[in-house]
Amino acid sequence: MKVLQLCNKPPYPPVDGGTMAMNSITQGLLSRDCEVKVLTVKTDKHPVREERIGDDYLRQTGLEAVYVDLSVKPLPALGAMMCGESYHVKRYINPDFAAKLRQILQAEEFDVVHVESIFLTPYVPLIRKHSNAKVMLRAHNVEHLIWKRVAQSCSNPFKRWYLKHLSLTLRAYELEHLNDYDGIVCITHNDAEYFRNNGCRKPVAVIPFGVQPEDMPHVDPEPDSLFHIGAMDWLPNQESIRWLLDEIWPVVHREVPRAKLYLAGRKMPERWMKAQIEGVSVVGEVPDAMYFIGSKKINVVPLLSGSGIRVKIIEAMSVGKTVVTTTVGAQGIDYTDGENLLIANTPEEFARQIKRCLDDEEFCDSVGQAAARLIAERYNEGNLADQLLNFYNQIIDR
Repeated sequence: MKVLQLCNKPPYPPVDGGTMAMNSITQGLLSRDCEVKVLTVKTDKHPVREERIGDDYLRQTGLEAVYVDLSVKPLPALGAMMCGESYHVKRYINPDFAAKLRQILQAEEFDVVHVESIFLTPYVPLIRKHSNAKVMLRAHNVEHLIWKRVAQSCSNPFKRWYLKHLSLTLRAYELEHLNDYDGIVCITHNDAEYFRNNGCRKPVAVIPFGVQPEDMPHVDPEPDSLFHIGAMDWLPNQESIRWLLDEIWPVVHREVPRAKLYLAGRKMPERWMKAQIEGVSVVGEVPDAMYFIGSKKINVVPLLSGSGIRVKIIEAMSVGKTVVTTTVGAQGIDYTDGENLLIANTPEEFARQIKRCLDDEEFCDSVGQAAARLIAERYNEGNLADQLLNFYNQIIDR
C-alpha cells in the first residue's frame, strides 16, 4: 500500500507527544512494507532538525517540508473573529504548501492520504481534485475540547473570553468538516463517540498510540523521586504544572518531606526555571528523555484538560514506571486503577497515592511492572499498524 502522510509539524525526530504519535504511524506502516511519503508543515516553533534526521529516514519517507508562518497576527486574528472563522485552522492555509502538495499528487499515485489533525482539512478539496486516494483523518484529539477546558481554568476574564471564542469556532469547524473524509482514526473511544454523536456519518476506528519496546538505559532510580516530563509550549502541560506547584506539591511536601520533584521538558517557562521551591528541581529540556525517565521513580501527570491519549504516560508505563495521573490524563488508556495506573483528582489524593508508593516499594514496583505488561500487550506499534491497515483496506473496499 502506498500512503501519503500529511503532518501539521515535523514528525521526526519525535520530540513531543504529537510527533511521537505521528512517527508511530510512519514506523508502523514501514514495518508492514508500505510505501510512505511524508509531507510536513515546518514552523518557527517546530522547525525541521536536519542534523537529527538520519539518511535511512529520509530515504524511506522522502520527507519534504514547507515553511508556514503560524505566528499570531492581530489583524488576521481579528478578521477571523469577526467572520466567525477558526483562526487555528486559517493559519495553516498556505499557497506554498498547497503547491507542493499538488506537485506530489500529480507526480505519484497513492492508495491513502493520511491527514494528521483537523488543521490540515482545508487541503482536502485539493487532494480530491488531484488524487483518487482515500482520505483519512487521524484525530489526535477533539481539538476544541482542549481550548474549552483551558478557557474554563483561565482567571483573566478577557483571555478566558477569547479562549472560549477560539474553542467555539474550532468546534464549529470540526463538526462542519467531519464528513469531508472517507474515514476517521481516533486515539480514544471517548473521541470516537464524540464524533459519532455529533453527525459523523463516515467510518470511525479507534487505534491508540503505539510504542516499540525500548531498552531502558541501565540506571538506578533515585529514591523518593517524582518527575514530570512534557513539552511546555502545550497549554494543558503549563496548566498541569501550575496546579502541581500551587496546589499539589505543598500537600505532598508536607506529607512526604523527603520526596523530591523534577520537572523536565523543552520550552520550560523562565519563571519556573528561576523559581526557588523547596524540594523541586526544574531541569528544563533534557538531552536524553529515556535516561531521565529511568533515573526517577514515579511519574506524576496532574492533567486537567486535553483529549486524546497522553503519549508521555504511555512511554513511561512502557518502561515500567509507576504513573499517578488524573482521570483526564488517563483518558484513552485501558487501565485498571490501583493495578497498572494510579488515579488522583485532588491534591490530597495525589499526596495519598504518592505516599503509598514511597512507603511501599513493593506495591510501587508491582504497579510499574503491570503497566509495562499492559503497554506491551495492547499498545504494540506493529499490532496497531495491522489494525490501521485493516481499516484502510475496509475503506478502499467500500
